[in-house]
Amino acid sequence: MFSARKMSGVCRAIRFHHFRSHSVSRTSPNLAFVPACLPPDPLDVEELQRFVSNSKRLFVMTGAGISTESGIPDYRSEGVGLYARTDRRPIQHAEFVRSASARQRYWARNFVGWPQFSSHQPNRAHLVLRDWEKLGKLHWLVTQNVDALHAKAGSQRMTELHGCTHRVFCLDCGDQILRSELQEHFEALNPSWKAEAFGVAPDGDVFLTDEQVRNFQVPACRKCGGILKPDVTFFGDTVSREKVDFVHQRLAESDSMLVAGSSMQVYSGYRFALAAREKQLPIAILNIGPTRLDHFASLKLNSRCGELLPLIVVNDPTS
Repeated sequence: MFSARKMSGVCRAIRFHHFRSHSVSRTSPNLAFVPACLPPDPLDVEELQRFVSNSKRLFVMTGAGISTESGIPDYRSEGVGLYARTDRRPIQHAEFVRSASARQRYWARNFVGWPQFSSHQPNRAHLVLRDWEKLGKLHWLVTQNVDALHAKAGSQRMTELHGCTHRVFCLDCGDQILRSELQEHFEALNPSWKAEAFGVAPDGDVFLTDEQVRNFQVPACRKCGGILKPDVTFFGDTVSREKVDFVHQRLAESDSMLVAGSSMQVYSGYRFALAAREKQLPIAILNIGPTRLDHFASLKLNSRCGELLPLIVVNDPTS
């Protein structure tokens, strides 16, 4: 039997405390970065219920829209996404690799933002999907997010398509450390460095001026002195062929696809929707705003993931 822990290229488990559904569901969602939308229509609930009930081996793909209710902004949402609020753009892979000043700027901003970013907790949508997995409804989960919220919620049959910010690796020797451990190295190298952030961005980033980051010291790999990089796929980089093939295998074993909280504008995720269409699998989309799949989806719902998904009933087959 395949396992996320046994497959190279699939997320390595991070040991998080599991969060009980009732403890999170009583907490009001953080809607600062969630686009406005109407409450779920009862007919929409019925349609999604029918879709999920008819699915025996559900393949789920999530995007940034599932984590906005945990207080993490996305890139593209109208009015509240990074691209709508600012003219800032995420770092490019090639820029990070070739430019020491770009790495200094990235890590300074990441250092300031890390305590808050790493403290975000899964919301009801993450917990519902974890429960579907436990009940045997969810066959495999693929997330385009790098925030570790699915792992924190307890999902195990999962691939982190673009990696995870909670891991860091050396570009030269491949050695891996936890991002929390690297934070201690930053603090040791920069005991008197302080900076006030101007706004928050996705993926643990904040906004700093060039003057603020000028004296920030970045540690090298302790094993070989190489360049340290978060274990995530930056813009301009590609997902490994091994990981893509593994996800295609899990999709081939599935009988339907649910997209939750993603406009699917990035091809690394969109390719799996194209494969699902080619296999003639029914596709349901739960996302506020239009997506790249709207013209061929079986079902499109314009609601918050954390508001609609908990309304869907999945029965325990053993009860």
